[in-house]
Amino acid sequence: MARPKTPILSTQGIRAAALSLVDRNGLEGLSMRKLAQELDVQAASLYSHYRTKEELLTDIANEIMADVDVSGFASGDWRHGLTVWARSYRAALAAHPNLVPVLAAGPGRREEALRRADAVHGGLVSAGWPARHATMIGASTKYLVVGAAINSFSQGFADDVQVYRDRYPNLSQAHRLAEHAAEIDHDSFELALSAFLDGLSQLYANVCAR
Repeated sequence: MARPKTPILSTQGIRAAALSLVDRNGLEGLSMRKLAQELDVQAASLYSHYRTKEELLTDIANEIMADVDVSGFASGDWRHGLTVWARSYRAALAAHPNLVPVLAAGPGRREEALRRADAVHGGLVSAGWPARHATMIGASTKYLVVGAAINSFSQGFADDVQVYRDRYPNLSQAHRLAEHAAEIDHDSFELALSAFLDGLSQLYANVCAR
């Protein structure tokens, strides 16, 4: 049987190619025209699957968010639930840093983001948190995760010791940060998460005592 002259498109294949473009070139590097070139098709072929780039990005975001783990709340332990969710959420964002503005927005009408927001809020309320506190905890956790995923603190410093030696004596070892970026960024996130949860534990005791 002869092979078709035009590659067979699927929504999954389109999403994968689009995500690859974003990972390589940033959000500004994705357009329906560039995506069509990536897939070796005419741009018109894409529109029967996705009418707009925004619709495509919504589906990509849904696919990524579907892997964010909120199962920890099923145990009834809100601290465990938040820990599992925060780590999984950060991993999803860190895997695709160029897509963070899309993944961090919303949830709007995005199904998978709404499912996770519902699970987080429900898990917190079921564990005894008042609804208002549950809303603020969900938001605060998101702030922590997005801040950790949006860029690397450690890679923000130059690796030239001369930059710091004379003018910034308290940063005399800053040139070494980039070399250990992954470790420092991971440990810094874990420190912030632990301190955040410890503070919530104290607040929880006060809330429950009322």
